[in-house]
This record gives sequence, structure tokens and C-alpha cells, in this order.
Amino acid sequence: MYQKHSRKRRIGLVAVIMLCIAVCSAPFQHFAKFPNQLRLFQGQAVSLHYAMPVHAQGSLNPSVAEINGSNDAQVRVDLRQPLSIQPKHSGVTDLKLKLFGKIPFKTVRLQVIPDLRVIPGGQTIGVKVKSAGIMVVGHHLVQTKSNAKTSPGEEAKLRLGDLIVEINGKPCNDISKIASFAETAGRNGDHLKLLVQRGKERFKTNLTPAYDEEDKAWRLGLYIRDSAAGVGTLTFYAPDQGVYGALGHVITDMDTQTPIVIGSGEILQSNVNSITKSQSGEPGEKRAGFIKGGKTLGNVERNTPFGIFGQMKQIPEHSYNPEPMPVAFAEEVKEGPAQILTVIDKQKVESFNIEIVHVSKQSSPATKGMVIKITDPKLLERTGGIVQGMSGSPIIQNGKLVGAVTHVFVNDPSSGYGCFIEWMLQDAGIMLNPEQATSKAV
Repeated sequence: MYQKHSRKRRIGLVAVIMLCIAVCSAPFQHFAKFPNQLRLFQGQAVSLHYAMPVHAQGSLNPSVAEINGSNDAQVRVDLRQPLSIQPKHSGVTDLKLKLFGKIPFKTVRLQVIPDLRVIPGGQTIGVKVKSAGIMVVGHHLVQTKSNAKTSPGEEAKLRLGDLIVEINGKPCNDISKIASFAETAGRNGDHLKLLVQRGKERFKTNLTPAYDEEDKAWRLGLYIRDSAAGVGTLTFYAPDQGVYGALGHVITDMDTQTPIVIGSGEILQSNVNSITKSQSGEPGEKRAGFIKGGKTLGNVERNTPFGIFGQMKQIPEHSYNPEPMPVAFAEEVKEGPAQILTVIDKQKVESFNIEIVHVSKQSSPATKGMVIKITDPKLLERTGGIVQGMSGSPIIQNGKLVGAVTHVFVNDPSSGYGCFIEWMLQDAGIMLNPEQATSKAV
């Protein structure tokens, strides 16, 4: 009985060892890492390598993609050699591999998307935006006749970051008109009927102006703002669609840190006059100004977590490379060498070396897609790393636009975050998200 159990243990041990060897073998590892689905741009071939010492039969819809240059629906393939996939037309098909033409081996969902090429930016741009209403950025106490101090805005339950989109049923995004609204309502002993947007919700409230005995004027008891301005970097221009993307992150109000809801805006030519270098604990900045008499480059239609987007008729001057280049899906970005395009003097766009040191796996839009590190000696000497105003600088790897610089690490300004270009292209409206693309193809 003891020998029988001992034999079983030895057999089990041998099986475990053989399984470990198999799992650690190169063919198994190649197979395990191979994706269950692939997204491809039309006309951009890809080479897949199983490194499996077997032959198989591959089949897919030849009108969508071809295997190893063959237009046949079924092709015999040697999995020891790279497998070439040539996307032909947009759509979805399954690449089915069978051993000996009978045993199911692997099925890969192929999604072919129309080819998309954009011109990388890098130019410093001036940004002027006007909000879609009046933004509440603070509460102000009004000295009344009874010597009491009150804030009508706070009594109306208004919070910092709220957006007043209508007053008495009329759209309002001009701060210069607020004083007349307050005075008219105050003198008539009336209140203002407000439509307020808070996040994605809207609600109505009444605000009764109070007479300020110190300023001798009717007040709302609010600090308000209707516009913002700054500088950033252009990420891309899509000539076929006439749209651009810039900044790589949302524009927020400086006081409330809430995203600005865009009513209108424009981007203009800008010139870098000087740079304050970054150092640990103190991010630097580009000091740039709008060019006097410079032309408007485009409008601002959207302000999203991935930047600002709008219409543009042509690429601004001083492009590093005016030719459109392919873009990369998020899953194509790899750790390793890359470059960024940005301006450190006047309007000249230059290329600088960086290292992508970490890539996050993202199947849906999310910020902080990659961690980058500046390695270029010239850029480090001039800026100390990433500085404010550099956000939006395009990141290029292996001849493709892969992302944009977004944030600097305060304690290590040579490093920072980048977002994937795919998410910016979706927000620009020129690339469908995976779910939309699949639904359309089917």
C-alpha cells in the first residue's frame, strides 16, 4: 500500500515538473501573451508571432483582411514563422486557427478601423475661453443698513464652481451685465430667477440682491468670473477633418479647480519669451505671450479631461513635420525610447528624447496612461524637465503619434504623465470608441 501511494506521489511530482516546464517554455509564453482581439488601421499591416512549432489552417473574411498576402478565406500557415495580417476594409472578422485543419487552436477577433493620420503639433498656443455662463468663484459679505453682513448668493444655496446659465429666463455669460441685473431687482424689491448648472445637474433658485452700505451699490454677495486665458501646446491637427486637439488635460478655474464649461473660445499664435526652470518641489513654466496682431488659429468647442478641441483651417506655422503621420492605439504603446515635440524658444518646434518608463493597460478612456522621463540633455539643461505650458506636447514612438504630455511630477520634474492619443482623438470626434466601432462594423 505504501509503495502504491509513493508511486502516485512520484507520478504527480513528475507531472507538476513537466507542467512547470511547459508553462515556462517560450512557445507557451508566446501563446499566453497573444491577445484575444486586435485593432488594426486599414492599410497598416501587422506581423504576429506565435513561435509555436506547429502548422495550422487560418481562416477569416478576406474582404476585411488577408493572411500572408493571400486572398483566400482559408490559408495554411506555419506558426513557427511570423503571421502577416493585412487589413483591407473596415469591419470585424475572426481569425480562426485550427491545428491540422480540424482542432480549434486560437480565435482572434480582428477589428479594422479606417486609416487615420494627423499632423503632430508642438507649437505653443495662446488660449482664450469664455464660459457658458457666469461662474461662482467665491462668496462676498455685504454690509447692510442694519449693520448686518450677509451674502445673498450663499443664502440662495450657490456653491463655488456653480455656473449661472440664465438670469430671469435669459442666457447670460457676460459679467458686465450682472451689476444692472442686481440694481434693477434691488430697486424694485424683487429677486433674480437663476438657472444654475452644478456638474451635470441643473436647478433653479432665487437670489435677492442686498444694498451694500459701504460701496453704495446693490450686490449679489458673489465673486464671479466669465473667462480664462493661458498658454499650452498644440498636440495634433487632423487636416481631413479640420479639427485639432491640445493641452492633454482639462482647463479648470484657478480658484475653484472645477472644469470650465465652454461657451466660446479661440486659440492664437503665441511666442515663448523665457522659461523658468523646474526644480524639485517647484515646477517651472514657459513664459509666453500672444503675438500682437497674430492670427486666430481656431476656435474652442470642447473642454474635456483630455484637453481642448475645435475647428482649425490649417496647421500653424513652424511645424516640425507638416506631413501627416499614423497614430497608435493605446495597446501599441510600449516602454522604451520616444520623443516629444515642443517649443523652448520663440516659435521653433524641436524634437527631444524621452523614455516611456511605464504604460498602463487601459481599455477605456482614463488619464495618466503612461509615465515619461525626459532624457534629452539639451531639454534638461534649458527647462529642468517638464514645465507648465508644455502640456499637450505630442509624444512620438516608432514613427507614430502615441500620446501627449499632461502633468509633471512635482518632486521629480524630469518625469511626468502622458495620456494616450486615442482618447484625445475620441474627444475630438474623429475616432470611434471600441464599442461604437464594433457596433458600426457589425
